[in-house]
Amino acid sequence: MAGEQFVVGGVALERPFRIRRLGHFGINMSNAAAARDFYAGLFGFRVADPLDFRRIIPEPRLFEGLAETTGYFLHHGTDHHSFVVFPRPLLDRMAGPHANPEVSVNQITWQVGTLREVVEATRWLAGRDIPVARRGRDTPGSNWHAYPVDPEGHINEMYYGIEQIGWFGRAKPWATFTRGFEDTPPLPQMSEADEMAAFTRQGVDLTAGHHHVDPRPAKYDVGGILLPRPFKIVRVGPVRLFVRDVAQMTAFYRDTLGLTVTEEVRHDGHRCVFLRANTEHHSIALYPIALRAALGLDPKTTLMSFGFQLGDYRQLRDAIAFLAAEGVRIVHLPPELFPGIEYSAFAIDPDGHALQLYFAMEQIGWDGKPRPAHLRRAAQGAWPETLPATSDMFVGEPFLGPIG
Repeated sequence: MAGEQFVVGGVALERPFRIRRLGHFGINMSNAAAARDFYAGLFGFRVADPLDFRRIIPEPRLFEGLAETTGYFLHHGTDHHSFVVFPRPLLDRMAGPHANPEVSVNQITWQVGTLREVVEATRWLAGRDIPVARRGRDTPGSNWHAYPVDPEGHINEMYYGIEQIGWFGRAKPWATFTRGFEDTPPLPQMSEADEMAAFTRQGVDLTAGHHHVDPRPAKYDVGGILLPRPFKIVRVGPVRLFVRDVAQMTAFYRDTLGLTVTEEVRHDGHRCVFLRANTEHHSIALYPIALRAALGLDPKTTLMSFGFQLGDYRQLRDAIAFLAAEGVRIVHLPPELFPGIEYSAFAIDPDGHALQLYFAMEQIGWDGKPRPAHLRRAAQGAWPETLPATSDMFVGEPFLGPIG
């Protein structure tokens, strides 16, 4: 409602929540096990948890005739999952006949600051007649959430409090998954520390969770650390979507979720919109679906691409060479479609999804203005061995902890 304000942590805002960052992302794949091997084996994601949907959905008929019922939660840092791959035949069946058949995105996930924000957001969305697919708390991952759906069928998740995986390298065991919720939880809830203490008193072995073992030898010197690949993913995103109604979709991500429009560009007469959650130039970008065929991208998905930020420019160059040598198709798309990112390339996954590899994104300061286009470096032609620094080089959200 116009003029309505909410107090969020002592600050007056237009919504009862504030998205802090793009948290994790999921896609539905024709072969989830092959996708797991692709993303873990070649990109270095670690499997936090496999999830056989038959364990959580007591409807045997749902699984009849399906060869695959397991999905995988993957992580690149300490969050339980930053990337998820689920079996598309099963998820399409679960979505029902009215779902958009071109949506292979499983979820686009946004982190807020508190559980209260999740609860209040759920009520606020309902008051605005925004469809909320699910609410409560999922396991694995332990994140409290609400799932608003955008006008073209992409599921978004607003969440708080995802499980962290530390030096021990193990996720929570299945015996702790009894604290899931299928509806908006009452407040306040017990802390996760008290929750784990209670499980310990019950005799639950907290060391029994899933542990990922990388089969590749650590032979590449990456910033002084030996890793199994010559690069390290340090951040996920942005998300890029092909959409049928740019104006309507922009209104949803701006006016409902509260993202900020950073910039718009025109490409061959098409309007492309870039929105941000934090200081990064954009967390999500919206492109007219007419561009999909013009760019030669997969016609079976509305996902234009998903981003993987690497540790530095040298790692980006090494990653492209490494993936190409492993047989991964690498493509280059017009750089004017990606303002805020200079050097990038796209790896194509087994289902045809494009994965944007880059190493730096332009940061937006207190005045909310992006760098003027004429001051941006042109990243065309042969890539140089070394780049001169810019004022926002190596700033923004850092990777926390050791890289391996």
